[in-house]
Amino acid sequence: MSVTSAMYTGISGLAANGEAMSVIGNNISNVNTTGFKSGRMLFSDVLSSTISGGSQIGRGVQIQGVQNDFSQGSFESTQSSTDLAIQGDSFFVVQNDSGRYYTRAGTFNFDKDKILVNPDGYQVQGYGIIPASGLADGVLKPIDLTAFAATPPKQTANVKMVVNLDSTQATPALPWDPTNPVATSNFSTSLSLYDSQGNAHTATVFFRKTAANSWDWHAIIPDATAGSPVDGTLTFDATGALTAQTPAAGAGQNITFAGGVTAPQPIMFDLGVGATTQYASSSIVSSQTQDGYYQGTLTKVTIDDKGYVNGVYSNGQLQKLYQVALAKFSSNNGLSKAGGSLFEETLASGQPMFSNASTPGVGKVLSNSLEQSNVDMASQFVKMITTQRGYSANSKTITTAD
Repeated sequence: MSVTSAMYTGISGLAANGEAMSVIGNNISNVNTTGFKSGRMLFSDVLSSTISGGSQIGRGVQIQGVQNDFSQGSFESTQSSTDLAIQGDSFFVVQNDSGRYYTRAGTFNFDKDKILVNPDGYQVQGYGIIPASGLADGVLKPIDLTAFAATPPKQTANVKMVVNLDSTQATPALPWDPTNPVATSNFSTSLSLYDSQGNAHTATVFFRKTAANSWDWHAIIPDATAGSPVDGTLTFDATGALTAQTPAAGAGQNITFAGGVTAPQPIMFDLGVGATTQYASSSIVSSQTQDGYYQGTLTKVTIDDKGYVNGVYSNGQLQKLYQVALAKFSSNNGLSKAGGSLFEETLASGQPMFSNASTPGVGKVLSNSLEQSNVDMASQFVKMITTQRGYSANSKTITTAD
């Protein structure tokens, strides 16, 4: 009886170590698999038999389970902005007709329908953006660029500029003449304004010294049908700082353009009270901006460390389109491998807690990066040797019992 038991004990060792070798082989075969998490075989002894005198004899070994190692893999830099990695223990969320899955493999790209997918066509899930706040709306959906191929034009509402006007300049001999602005002014600068249809209109602002610490300014827009020129004054103090302007910076000046666009179009001219100066140096423009732009087409997509999917448009605008969704689990070890570098939730893992990279503790999203397999080749080779020796030793137990 004892000899037969020894044979079955040896068989249990052969079976367990054979399965362990399969786990090691799977780890090694996936050493180059993006986002792969290695596994390890856990053994436990079988319930022992009690013999006379209360002593116990073991009956061999059994497989307790295969535990996945969810430690962070190293990062590989790539040339694709849609290659993503997570610094932290969260997962990307992907979905197809069969259900929702979770993955650390961020090899994503936009398919023919402009939807962000993984190589197997699973759609990456994200949140839409609330225009007013620029924050995620909390509703999971595919990251679909179909509606963002172009951005509409925006009419100019604000013009801001900061200049230095040369205090040593003399007052022009001729009074201000809008038909001959160059000869009747001291300095000028130009910029483009945009109407409601995105048409560009050149505006030139002329500055004319009228007295010590006093200047006039005149904005001429040649193709405006009404509202041009806009005339005003600038007052400086003894230190050369601009202290007042007329019309006030917050007063909209109604400009009318032809061609069926919004009319009139109120534009506020802010000449930089507190920033514009009158010093004894050459007149120069320090900065000038306006908030309008023409229609733009989507030229590329970038993703930042908060997971925001940003559209870069041909008119220079950067617009938040989506935010990549992330999921955390109470127990990563409870997740079930579904193949294709995907995991499924189970009762042991608990339900996913959906969030995004803006939430503290969730992790960062790294663009132009992929998480490599966390398989340690040296460790796997050592385990292979010890497992092979365990298998061989158990075969000797069977041979000896025979």
